[in-house]
Amino acid sequence: MLNAEIAARRQTTIARGVGMQTQIYAAKARNAEVWDVEGTRYIDFAAGIAVVNTGHCHPKVMEAVKTQLESFTHTCHQVLPYENYIALGERLNALVPGDFDKRTTFVTTGAEAVENAIKIARAHTGRNAVIAFGGGFHGRTFMGMSLTGKVQPYKAGFGAMMPDVFHVPFPIALYGQTTEDAMAGIEKLFKADLDPARVAAIIFEPVQGEGGFNPAPTEFVRAVRELCDKHGIVMIADEIQTGFARTGTLFAMEQHGIYADLVTMAKGLAGGLPLAAVTGRAEIMDAANPGGLGGTYGGNPLGIAAAHAVLDVIEEENLCDRANELGSRLRQRLESIRATTPELAEVRGPGFMVAAEFTTADGKAPNADLVNRIRTEALSRKLILLTCGVNGNVIRFLAPLTIDEAHFAEALDILEESIAAAKAA
Repeated sequence: MLNAEIAARRQTTIARGVGMQTQIYAAKARNAEVWDVEGTRYIDFAAGIAVVNTGHCHPKVMEAVKTQLESFTHTCHQVLPYENYIALGERLNALVPGDFDKRTTFVTTGAEAVENAIKIARAHTGRNAVIAFGGGFHGRTFMGMSLTGKVQPYKAGFGAMMPDVFHVPFPIALYGQTTEDAMAGIEKLFKADLDPARVAAIIFEPVQGEGGFNPAPTEFVRAVRELCDKHGIVMIADEIQTGFARTGTLFAMEQHGIYADLVTMAKGLAGGLPLAAVTGRAEIMDAANPGGLGGTYGGNPLGIAAAHAVLDVIEEENLCDRANELGSRLRQRLESIRATTPELAEVRGPGFMVAAEFTTADGKAPNADLVNRIRTEALSRKLILLTCGVNGNVIRFLAPLTIDEAHFAEALDILEESIAAAKAA
């Protein structure tokens, strides 16, 4: 079987709206390596978009899933509950930042987690409006799209978005957007368009994902917290991409010493199985009536079992420290490349959530063409990279935190070769 043969079948089978960055059809994966249907081996610097932080098919995660598989795969927790669901809620309540009583609900996807966080905030406050940020990404459901601060490709062609959603600038130093600009944007909203007494929630990513791996400055997080406290607004931290050791701490908010009221999580939670959650202040989480939260597959037993194993692996293998070590080495290598590559405008990101933004050599315009050439050159050398950013000019690095030393070194060499080749082209 060939990749090209499957790709031809896909053209007449799968909806055009399901985008793809490669035409590599996976057959097997272990840790940071993937083999396609033709037997070609790749180093994976995507990790399913920060999902398999503990590597593809980590033995401990696979064993946990196997054990659960032999017991039962589904009952629907709302019909026949199971203890490990409760136990995982207890663990998240203890691990999510915040020295207050917490509650958790489990769903299936990150978009569902965001939707439910908004529902919970509205139920608690009795208000409707939500403030989000330019460049943010919160999912492809209608509320998720509405909150997302990027039209192409997420909103284009889908008609009117959800009402009472407002966007303001996110602080991005490279673009000259400061914390003061972001907060002034909110104040402008409050003066011209939106009574703060109508705002249920402010939602943000501690490090923007699809928007370009832009870290939120601590002064911004503090200012949002103070604003929420002043007006009785629920502060939601979307940790779907930043969670579970990716940024060098279990959750990115730990690095600010500031607590959100609600935290959404998914991706790295269950090592590749679909599981998402919302954890937050008990009095806010309990605002929804019984039956108002949940879902047929929410908190599926296999995902719950995998998540317990993922949390064990993160602790036992010191993956927060590993993320900081790998990220430091990657940033050093990128900075050495930057010294001779004026197009590499900035290297940024905490832990092993690192990004490289490329512009024209004079720094005046985003350089998406160069980024796409780098991604293509890397792929030809068997390294899988992802791009992001509002202008498509950012390479993001999301290898598993468990990647071994030889594969990491090999990947960095390929990356440097790919940048040089793309420039030469």
